[in-house]
Amino acid sequence: MSLLTSVDARTSQVDDFRVLLDGALHDFLLARQDLAPELAAELRELILAGGKRIRPTFAWWGWRAGGGSPPVDAVVQAMVALELLQCCALVHDDVMDRSATRRGKPSVHESFAARHRRERWAASARQYGDSAAILVGDLALAWADDALVTAGLPADALSRAWGPWQAMRTEMIMGQHLDLLAVARREESLEHAVRVAALKTAAYTVERPLHLGAALAGADDDVVDCLRAYGHDIGVAFQLRDDLMGVFGDSSVTGKPVGEDLREGKRTPLMSIALSRAQGRPAAQRLLRRCLESGTVSDRTVDDVRALLVELGAVAAVEKHIEKLAGTGMAALDRAAIPSDARHELMRLADRAVTRTT
Repeated sequence: MSLLTSVDARTSQVDDFRVLLDGALHDFLLARQDLAPELAAELRELILAGGKRIRPTFAWWGWRAGGGSPPVDAVVQAMVALELLQCCALVHDDVMDRSATRRGKPSVHESFAARHRRERWAASARQYGDSAAILVGDLALAWADDALVTAGLPADALSRAWGPWQAMRTEMIMGQHLDLLAVARREESLEHAVRVAALKTAAYTVERPLHLGAALAGADDDVVDCLRAYGHDIGVAFQLRDDLMGVFGDSSVTGKPVGEDLREGKRTPLMSIALSRAQGRPAAQRLLRRCLESGTVSDRTVDDVRALLVELGAVAAVEKHIEKLAGTGMAALDRAAIPSDARHELMRLADRAVTRTT
């Protein structure tokens, strides 16, 4: 087989999985839309409006890396759970961060609040929007469990997958709480920021989906360990890239306002590095802390902070760390005794995760 044919075959496999997954998501939501119509409608719109399906894709290739064999349909159905878990995180995160948009459209709490105002309902539109959005997130989490348990997996496969699934749900919530604590405590240490990135994003975006897929396949412990090491490092690099995009990303591409992370005062590794490097520069320190703590950040302040992050070398430092993590992650993957198609695809996914612009 030529290299071109091999690449075409792998691309076809990826596209085929995406088609299968989107079909499974559609069918799952359609079958349940009458159970909680208004909440389910918002959840369905969010899920089917887009998204990169990163978590199910890593789980799929974790399954393939573990030597996964049929039933394929049941495995795809099980991976619906990961996209539902992601929607739970997105909806709740948008409420906590007061994000007005998601995927280029009004966020769920904003959508509900707008309806409240349009219909001239009683009490606070904002409170109603937030409360309804929390319920949408809760529904997504409950249905995520349903999707995994009712997927039709063999009992032994479901039993193996349950441990990583439990860990993933808990780590996601722990990471979110640590993120809240960082703001409340004015946390500035790089160690804390990296721990948040590892729990809030790396674990449930890459590491645990890979673990889940490999567990479904009954992979050897050595393979699982290598995949998890790869997943941890690529996952943290993914979050660091996300941090850069949250500051410097193009809103027409990301679907979010320019400099949204700065406006929200997020205490990311990027900001921790900048604060450390601004020691001895009172004006720089004041500018960074004004961005983190004022609650209202102007376009001018966003521009000034972005320029300062470059000047201090914080952006270059994060880029260097991303490169280092990509290297250690790929080294862990090299140690894994896995099929060549899974290795090639995980290499491609790692490259996309650390170099992406959307």
